[in-house]
Amino acid sequence: MNREEPLVLGIESSCDETGVGIVRGTRLLANTVSSSMDEHVRFGGVIPEIASRAHLDALVPTLHEALATAGVTLDEIDALAVTSGPGLAGALMVGVCGAKALAVATGKPLFAVNHLVAHVGVGLLDGGVYGGELPPDLGALLVSGGHTEVLRVRNIAGDVELLGSTIDDAAGEAYDKVARLLGLGYPGGPAIDRIAREGNPKAIRFPRGLTQPKYMGTAEDPAAHRYDWSFSGLKTAVARCVEQFEAAGEPVPVADIAASFQEAVVDVITSKAVLACREQGIENLLLGGGVAANTRLRELTAERCAAAGISLAVPEFSLCTDNGAMVAALAARVIMDGGQPSDLDFAPESSLPVTSVTV
Repeated sequence: MNREEPLVLGIESSCDETGVGIVRGTRLLANTVSSSMDEHVRFGGVIPEIASRAHLDALVPTLHEALATAGVTLDEIDALAVTSGPGLAGALMVGVCGAKALAVATGKPLFAVNHLVAHVGVGLLDGGVYGGELPPDLGALLVSGGHTEVLRVRNIAGDVELLGSTIDDAAGEAYDKVARLLGLGYPGGPAIDRIAREGNPKAIRFPRGLTQPKYMGTAEDPAAHRYDWSFSGLKTAVARCVEQFEAAGEPVPVADIAASFQEAVVDVITSKAVLACREQGIENLLLGGGVAANTRLRELTAERCAAAGISLAVPEFSLCTDNGAMVAALAARVIMDGGQPSDLDFAPESSLPVTSVTV
C-alpha cells in the first residue's frame, strides 16, 4: 500500500446521502453524492428504512460515477474507507457491508472511520480551507441534523477531544421541527434561513438553553454544561408561541418567529463555541456539517471569531454536507500517519464516540 500518497476510495451512508469520494493523498479526485432527501419530504424528516433502501439502490451507481469522474479503476485503488458510525444503524449497515464486499473481492485494505471526525478531514484537502495540512490544536464546530459538537483536534488521525455537545436535539433537528410547526416543510434549515431574512430577529426573545449560571460551571471546571447545548426547550417555546397566536385568533407572524428562533440557535451555538476556544487556547476553528450552510450561522460565527482573535475556516458547501470525500480524506491521513487497516469483523456503531477516529 502506498503510504506517501495513497489513492483512497471512501463510502459514506450514515443518513440520507450516499457518498463516494476518491482522493490521492490530499488531492480530491471525485466527490459523488446521491441524496434520498426528496423521498423523506412528505414525512417531514428522515425515515431510516427508506434511507437504507435508497442506499442499496444508489451505492453501486454512485461508486461507478465516482470512479469515472476520478479516471481510475478499482484495481488502482490503494485502500478503501467507510463510515462506521455514528449514524442510522440500517443506513450505516448498507455502506459497511458494501465496503466489506469490495474489500473481500479486491483484496484492498479497509479503514472504518468516524463520521464526525471525517467532517474535519475535509480541511486536509488541497485547495481547501487549510491546503492539505491542519493547524495544530485545531477546534472544530460541527453543526448538522444529527450532531452539534465542538471538538479539539490535536491529531486528526488519533487524538480528538470532545469539548461540548448537545444534550438533546441537534440544531438541525430543531430547525426541522420548528419548520414543521410553522408550516414551512422539510428540510427545515433552508426554509427557515430563507424566510428569516424577512423577519425581525428581536421580535420574540426565545430562551438560550444551558446558559444560566447553574449550568455554566467555571473555566477551571467546565463539567456542568459550560460548552454544551440544549434545543428541546427552545423548540417547545416556539410551539407555545404559535399556540398563543392561534388561540387569540391572530395570524402567526411566521417570518418573525423564524428569525427569532434562528437568532436564538446561532447566538448560543457561536457564543459557547467561541467561549470553548478562548478558554482552551484554540486559535483556529473549522465550521462544518450541513447547518454550516446557514447564512446567519456563518455570519455570526465569523463576527465573534474575529472579535476573539480566532481564525475561522468554512469548507465549501459540497464538503460540509455528508459526502464520501471526507471519509476518504480522513482515511488517507490515517494511512500516511502509519495507521493500520480495520479487521473485517467490525460492526457499524450508531453511537460511535468522536474520540474513536478509527475502528
